[in-house]
Amino acid sequence: MIRTITIILAAILCFFPVHASSETVSGIAALVNDEPLTTYDVDKEQEAIEKGLDTKPAKDDAGRAQLRQAALDSLINKKLIEQKIRELGINVTDEEVRQAIEEVKRSNNLTQDNLKEALAARGISFDEYKAQIKEQLERLRLISVEVRSKIQISEQEMREYYEANAGKFQVDEAFRARQIFLPVSPKATDEERKRTESAAEKILAEARGGADFAVLARQYSKDPSANEGGDLGFVKKGELLQEFDEALAKLKPGEVSGLIRTPAGIHIVKLEEWRQGKDRSFESVKPEVEDILYKKRSEERFNIWIDDLRKNASIEIREKK
Repeated sequence: MIRTITIILAAILCFFPVHASSETVSGIAALVNDEPLTTYDVDKEQEAIEKGLDTKPAKDDAGRAQLRQAALDSLINKKLIEQKIRELGINVTDEEVRQAIEEVKRSNNLTQDNLKEALAARGISFDEYKAQIKEQLERLRLISVEVRSKIQISEQEMREYYEANAGKFQVDEAFRARQIFLPVSPKATDEERKRTESAAEKILAEARGGADFAVLARQYSKDPSANEGGDLGFVKKGELLQEFDEALAKLKPGEVSGLIRTPAGIHIVKLEEWRQGKDRSFESVKPEVEDILYKKRSEERFNIWIDDLRKNASIEIREKK
């Protein structure tokens, strides 16, 4: 749980660096419309970028210089956005911040104490976190006003995208199944294997004899799904072991398989529901298509918008390259 919220906080902190105190400022890296960016700010942004890289950052001089430039460019963009927010008088209320934090807590199943604990682990106070959330909401509102509100997606564009990417909108063949699992250790003796096999045969007889499969799963299964009556939910064909796919393909809803042997042990599965693979109509996926195109266009338009901001800004780089 703490790990989940820490990831969220890390993403926020990557976008909104904590401002340095006067004791940590070591110099001015740049002036953006006469407002300073400190070398400390650039250091922290560079650290955030390095943490987000899929591969290790280059350690040669050219690689470090490139990373440093990326950090500085990122901070300049953020400063320009901050200035634009002030210019347009965009403001987020305390109530909106509170609701946003409540949504973070709900979506991550967190209490207030859990959230504060995660923040403390990163050396952030709750008041600092609220300030960062407020900044994030202001930026989202700015982008909505300046970028997204000016984007129009036509019916023809959506239909053309759908036709070119129809495979993305298929409903895959899927099974909803339950299982009972009895593990067999690779080091098990022949006697132990026989006992497990015998126990599985008895459970199978009960299941096929009309006993409630969910009850049997709770009683006998050693899989984590046992607490849910062995319910595996809907799984697409190909997501399970081949032995499962083959067994489920032979069953009708309500039927129970024979014993399925895998390297991990013995399984018994019951098919609850089968969903046939099929294409989804354009009308049924239209909102999804629109959202995909909207996000793509927003990204493109935002890049143009931020470039225009930079062209019209007074930017003085003071940090030596």
